[in-house]
Amino acid sequence: MIFSLDPALTAADAALRTLFARPHSTRAVPQPAQAPGELVDSERRESGALMRVNHVGEVCAQALYTAQAAVARDPVLRTRLLEASHEETDHLAWTQQRLDELGARPSVLNPLWYAGAFGLGLLAGRLGDPLSLGFVAETERQVEAHLESHLGRLPPADSASRAVVEQMKIDEARHAAQAIDAGATELPAPAKALMRLASRVMTTVAHRI
Repeated sequence: MIFSLDPALTAADAALRTLFARPHSTRAVPQPAQAPGELVDSERRESGALMRVNHVGEVCAQALYTAQAAVARDPVLRTRLLEASHEETDHLAWTQQRLDELGARPSVLNPLWYAGAFGLGLLAGRLGDPLSLGFVAETERQVEAHLESHLGRLPPADSASRAVVEQMKIDEARHAAQAIDAGATELPAPAKALMRLASRVMTTVAHRI
């Protein structure tokens, strides 16, 4: 057995909440400095697709952090991972709200994305806390870059989505810095490349379904 009953129950609860319950944020949805403009149908579809990708990323973040916390050796690290997971719930709620406002839907493959990310999180966690933290740091760096690319792709009139993405980007950068400060080990180049490849597959598919 990989982890004890309490972490297992926590992991099961997190999965059910992420995939089947309406997420609730502890922070207000970021507000744009400029009022949103009218979106034509093509812009609305593109914003919806981009926010669906971001929503999938947050589903995966819940799975990763929960899995890594379940097998973390250091109780302090376990607590920090669960705290980060709770903060990522804000992102999950924000992206879900934007999907609703844009008339878009989440990815139908969310259970698959969650299961895959949970497996990666378990693997990273079993490699030891320093490498697990290294995985967190690299994941957050790649997510930050991915969000930056979305800021360039969102329709100019969609300032509401832009405000959400900008705050998410700030939070992800902080999570990466916290992981490094906590003793993250730098991942080898092949591992980083494999993570980028997996991310590219996920974002390409999620953009459509």
